[in-house]
Amino acid sequence: MKVSLAHGGGGEATKDFIKKEFIEKIKRKSLGAISLDEMDDGASFFVGNKEVVVTTDSHTVRPIFFPGGDIGKLAIAGTVNDIAVMGARPIAITSSFIFEEGFEFEKLRKIVKSIDDLLEKCNIAMLAGDTKVVERGKIDEIVINTSGIGICDRGKTLKDSCLRPGDKIIINGSIAEHGTAVMVARGEFEFEGEVKSDVAPLVTLIDDVMDIGGIHAMKDPTRGGLLSALYEFAEKSEVKIEIYEEDIPIKEEVLYICELLGIDPLCVANEGKVILSVDSEYAEDVLKKMRKNKFGKDAEIIGEVKEGRARVIGITEIGGRRILRPPYADPLPRIC
Repeated sequence: MKVSLAHGGGGEATKDFIKKEFIEKIKRKSLGAISLDEMDDGASFFVGNKEVVVTTDSHTVRPIFFPGGDIGKLAIAGTVNDIAVMGARPIAITSSFIFEEGFEFEKLRKIVKSIDDLLEKCNIAMLAGDTKVVERGKIDEIVINTSGIGICDRGKTLKDSCLRPGDKIIINGSIAEHGTAVMVARGEFEFEGEVKSDVAPLVTLIDDVMDIGGIHAMKDPTRGGLLSALYEFAEKSEVKIEIYEEDIPIKEEVLYICELLGIDPLCVANEGKVILSVDSEYAEDVLKKMRKNKFGKDAEIIGEVKEGRARVIGITEIGGRRILRPPYADPLPRIC
């Protein structure tokens, strides 16, 4: 057996791969707080009355420049969001760059500028880094690894396993924009018009809604898309999630591309979206607050948490119900 692209796609194949080849074989996986076993967006450990959240991610998108962003913006936003959805304030990042011999300095400078701009906007420091160069043809241009550090009060982190029956599911805007934008940028089919990636750091948005309260869990639906993230919620919290399919925001041009390619937009990657499980008492206030932020102006309540076997149910416009199956892998490889 060999590693395939599906093992990096963020769906069921990735989940099984990580469990069997890493989780089950690594013995030391915790420092007393959130552990590797929990397979959340990050892990944590205690320092006095504070909890330090850490995460790490690698980025190998093709192409490295796409409408709405580039691999540098993607690396920073992705890492920042993984920290923020766990209820921590991102404070610092480290990075590692692996270059293919012959990589152009002009491209590098554009990527570094994107990184610097986002660090400035998020008030985050780049603390350390590393660079390596491999022979031409050994990798595809550039790979960036980032690790993030965040902090919150002890015991205040949010985990995927904390959904409660009665919670409302909220998303901050339209889905599948990043994956479709990258696919169009590859030039493999003709499409009139432009779809932009939604890649963005969501620190200000998450800060706004955390002040309201009632949030039990948050997750950024990246690889594997919205459906993969919902299944992680459902399985870890041992609940059923019902989704109102007509309320899921999606732009017409994105839907058109997904239909053209024969892929489900629910399974396509996002890089500027967050889903929240919110106590029903607070849901409308959270929604109103999100809509005042530029990254949440199209926010919608798209579902509800119910008691029952862990699965995701789609409710159609006419009231029909269907079990939504988790994706085996992201249908678009190399999108983050």
